[in-house]
Amino acid sequence: MGEPSAIPEPSPLSRPGTAKDVFADLNERQRAAVEHGVADGSHRGPLLVIAGAGTGKTKTLASRVARLVQTGADPHRILLLTFARRAAGEMEQRVGRMLHRLLGYGTTQAPPHFPWCGTFHSVGARLLRDYADRIGLAPNFTILDRSDAEDLMGIVRQELGLAETVERFPLKGSCLAIYSRVVNSQSRLDQVLQTHYPWCFAAHDGLKKLFKAYAQAKHQQQVLDYDDLLLYWSHMMMDAGIAADVRQRFDHVLIDEYQDTNRLQGSIVLGLKPQGENLTVVGDDAQAIYSFRAADVGNILEFPDQFTPPARIVALEQNYRSTQPILAASNAVIGLSKKRHAKDLWSNQASSELPRITAMPDEASQAQWVADQVLLRREEGIRLIKQAVLFRTSSHSAPLELELTRRNIPFRKFGGLKFLESTHIKDVLSILRWAQNPRGRLAGFRVSQLLAGFGPVSAGKLLDEMEREADPMTAIRGFTPPKAASEEFAKLAGLIESMSQQSEWPGDLERAIEWYQPHLERMHDDAEVRLADLEQMARIAQGYSSRERFLTELTLDPPEASSDESGAPHLDEDYLILSTIHSAKGQEWNAVYVLNVVDGCMPSDMATGREEDIEEERRLLYVAMTRAKHHLALITPQRFYVRQQRRGGDSYINATLTRFIPGKVARLFEQVAPMSARGDTRVSSHVPTVDVGAKLRAMWD
Repeated sequence: MGEPSAIPEPSPLSRPGTAKDVFADLNERQRAAVEHGVADGSHRGPLLVIAGAGTGKTKTLASRVARLVQTGADPHRILLLTFARRAAGEMEQRVGRMLHRLLGYGTTQAPPHFPWCGTFHSVGARLLRDYADRIGLAPNFTILDRSDAEDLMGIVRQELGLAETVERFPLKGSCLAIYSRVVNSQSRLDQVLQTHYPWCFAAHDGLKKLFKAYAQAKHQQQVLDYDDLLLYWSHMMMDAGIAADVRQRFDHVLIDEYQDTNRLQGSIVLGLKPQGENLTVVGDDAQAIYSFRAADVGNILEFPDQFTPPARIVALEQNYRSTQPILAASNAVIGLSKKRHAKDLWSNQASSELPRITAMPDEASQAQWVADQVLLRREEGIRLIKQAVLFRTSSHSAPLELELTRRNIPFRKFGGLKFLESTHIKDVLSILRWAQNPRGRLAGFRVSQLLAGFGPVSAGKLLDEMEREADPMTAIRGFTPPKAASEEFAKLAGLIESMSQQSEWPGDLERAIEWYQPHLERMHDDAEVRLADLEQMARIAQGYSSRERFLTELTLDPPEASSDESGAPHLDEDYLILSTIHSAKGQEWNAVYVLNVVDGCMPSDMATGREEDIEEERRLLYVAMTRAKHHLALITPQRFYVRQQRRGGDSYINATLTRFIPGKVARLFEQVAPMSARGDTRVSSHVPTVDVGAKLRAMWD
């Protein structure tokens, strides 16, 4: 869908002598976007710029703004919306530098200021203050940050008695997340619960009551939360008088990263420019990967047809980042999408090296192979910081983190929680530590408060009694917990006593996770994701001989084993980048390694319920692949260790190459047979040196 329009001959710039320095290096498509509607001075008609990965999106958008100002647009009447304050600042600086050269300003003369360059939320806050008296707000309203909003939601939840219901009611953080999803997606509460929070569906009526009371509390206190900045702005644009006034303030509206807008932001854009006049949006539907933040790829896919006549589409296809073989494979992956704006990235960078699909026996071999390759590329002259390892979920890098640590390869990790420092990992480690040393107050204090109804006072009393007793287990057995926690406390006491008397490794970890899982589900709305982290920890535990050894090694060197640096790099050293794919968007590296490119990881087994989820997973792989400039490797471990929920159910599963790379796409890659980490080929077709089966059968002759 959405074929790009033909590219007309570019019109001459009004000041060729100075403009040449600024616009001369634009390619044909970039210039078409910059010149849209400028030739006749009208600047009218909506424009959609589909900016493929590495095609100079920021340069094109900044050039268009500079071109508009050059032809008479007032910088004070240009609204430029971005998704981050840093992006807004960089955009304004870039446009300013262009205008300095374009308009011949002296070196001491300040470039034009763009007062309406900012994020959706910052611009919304300014407009709400300007119109506060017309929309029922006090001009001095305050804005709640995320933590304050959660606390207010918690207070209202408590006042309504929802915390005292017989059935489990979502905690304040989950309630705010649900509220935010409803607001930003412009969906009904029941739809949001059914699709994104099915475990909370029974609380539908209570949540509806809670959200109404929450809105009332904010109104009474004259406070707005983060989502209200958009919600109020959207409703403000529904009033004909106010909407006309706001539209009159802005001659031009330009929006960056339009694929990341949600339905609420889309309605604001249409409210600002209902006919699409002087409206430019820039983005790439193939890089829409933030649906978990309620972003809706439908905004950019449907944009052209929201106007009459339809918006003009200019697709930027010349890529300045990657080699042609990498782009050919990336194009093939995204080309299987069912709904997309057509484009075909190409590059002048020829190369004989194809992107690689490397099959490995298991995750341990994957980690070793990646470490080997990273060092090999380093010897070839590619610094560590110019290399990146990408993964779908933060926990997927855990075996690699430990391998890099053992081999003294410094790294920094971006995206997700630090593995061994995240709350749920620390909770389970504390269970093990308390069983290992029942007099350990820190571990006991943390673990005992995992029980509902067991607060810090009760925890302190328990630990004091354990400290006084010669045998701490005597105190645990004789302790009288709060009534609300009595049943669960008995289970915890039995677990700690049993594990403290006799350790069965790694069975201890499995038992701890089994006990912890219902508490995890009670405390966290993203319990399934966190449980995957715990399964990853169980996998890692297989490499340690005992509970004591496991806890000791992780405790002695926690930064290296858990997080963003393997030791503090010296001033003359660099470090490898580890990143989730979400955090890698917008970045580029000379060499990129993508972990676990198999079904179950990519797509995630938790994102296969709906077609739109599958399509976003495809876009995630595309984003990962298009981060690479010269070298790209997709790694497919053929076996995964899976911890079953019931004790004793450990197993390995056979993994297959992701469904996003079928046979016709796989031909664009160099495919390497299953290998060990050190490069020894292990192909199943090798002739066995010993026919053990024959010997066993011969036993019965």
